[in-house]
Amino acid sequence: MSTAAVIDEASFGDLVRYWRRVRGLSQLDLASAAMTTPRYMSFLETGRSKASREMVLRLAAALDVPLRDRNGLLLAAGFAPLYPHHDLDDPAVERVAAAVGQILDGHDPQPAVVMDRRWDVVRTNAGAARLFGALLAPDPVPEPANVLRLMLEPGPVRASVENWHDVAPALLERARREAVGGVLDVVTADLVHELRTGPDAATFARLPPSIGPLVPVFDIHFRLGHEILRWFSIVSTIGTPVDVTAQELRVEAFFPSDDQTEASWRSICAEAT
Repeated sequence: MSTAAVIDEASFGDLVRYWRRVRGLSQLDLASAAMTTPRYMSFLETGRSKASREMVLRLAAALDVPLRDRNGLLLAAGFAPLYPHHDLDDPAVERVAAAVGQILDGHDPQPAVVMDRRWDVVRTNAGAARLFGALLAPDPVPEPANVLRLMLEPGPVRASVENWHDVAPALLERARREAVGGVLDVVTADLVHELRTGPDAATFARLPPSIGPLVPVFDIHFRLGHEILRWFSIVSTIGTPVDVTAQELRVEAFFPSDDQTEASWRSICAEAT
């Protein structure tokens, strides 16, 4: 369960206890990391003591709490949020947006997308727009386009993935592993649960386990017309962010797995121009 699911009704002590258990720490472990005493930690979790703003931030740092949830801890303790949250088009994050734009443009014509914490696509380059536009044609790309839904729910994108039975479990594992702070937000957690238990549950139950770290990269094979395009991807995040939006962005860039794919894709792109 995500902090987002309980923040409206949870006390500060409840949230600290939740994150401490997520991180597998005892009160003694957390007290040591936050430079306080186990007795004081016990008092904070039971509500017998009120944390200072400095202590809230020390605990959040010791627990490696994502910035969005650090704001939640501050609110629960009676303090104003510290970390801003801006849309990617906001001037406050223009340097981040400009850097992301350069990455996308520089990777073209190979596909690249920018996703938020919920796997919604917030930016694409021309290559990604061309690929997913072709896979979804004649229907338009949904707005917002959610990568988990496109890849895992029945539809033209899923049907085009030649190695879907390998990709699907790896993607579900990625959703867990790449979650900010290692904890799925409530919307993504609900989506994963919906996919696993919905009308297609029997299909997911038959999927093999993810191959995990046995290979350095994982290939995805798209069938586009008469071509089979084989790509692997690299995911990048923003280093040392101080903005909620910046922390939650992921840039996924696709690279051809073989010379045939690179040549075929460049030919497809040339014909489209």
